[in-house]
Amino acid sequence: MAESSTRTVERALSLLAVVCDRGRTTLAESARLVDLSPSTALRLLRTLESTGFVRKDADGSYRPGSRVVQLGTQALSNESLVGFCHTEMLDLVERTGESAYLSVEGHASTALYLAITEGTHSVRHASWVGRTIPLDGSAAGAALTGRTPTAGYVTVERGVESDVTAIAAPVRSGARIVAALSLVIPSYRMTDDLIASYGELLVAATDRLSSGLASYTGPTDNTPATVPDDAADLLEGRA
Repeated sequence: MAESSTRTVERALSLLAVVCDRGRTTLAESARLVDLSPSTALRLLRTLESTGFVRKDADGSYRPGSRVVQLGTQALSNESLVGFCHTEMLDLVERTGESAYLSVEGHASTALYLAITEGTHSVRHASWVGRTIPLDGSAAGAALTGRTPTAGYVTVERGVESDVTAIAAPVRSGARIVAALSLVIPSYRMTDDLIASYGELLVAATDRLSSGLASYTGPTDNTPATVPDDAADLLEGRA
């Protein structure tokens, strides 16, 4: 029984590795690459899907799931997305005095706070790094899922916290959203003019970051992703 269980784990991990390496793959292709029958591959992929490690698209293909993203964030290095966004986050804090957050999509319909540059006001949002918030009802969640107005940023007042306003904008690699930058601010300090001004600053910052990732090309069914050297570590394991 122990040997059989070990073999099952090995097969599931091999499938997961194929999905992550390819970026997006079909059932037939993943079964062939791991040398499994389609029925066995399907059973294991369904288990990986139910636990958030892979995601099944509408066309039936599989790609890395949000759980892979969340685990991958724990291993990000100085050359990671955190480091890549750090200068822009510092600039946002310098211009606004408010706490700036970097977030990515987490597990089970959540956004994961990945990093913070704390604001300079005596009253400011304390660090929530490592915590998750719902995608629905949060500014970061709306930015991560592409639900931003034409202005390019989204504002949520008294959403996750009753006394806090959050403003967020997405960071993109091509057409794909890989992260969100947000300012999290005590609501009593906010005015409509400040929201508009901070929103414009966020959009400018995320546009610059997105331009730095613009040369990333997503995978197709037949070719692996090609990532420039200076962006390879940033997108490692991203869903």
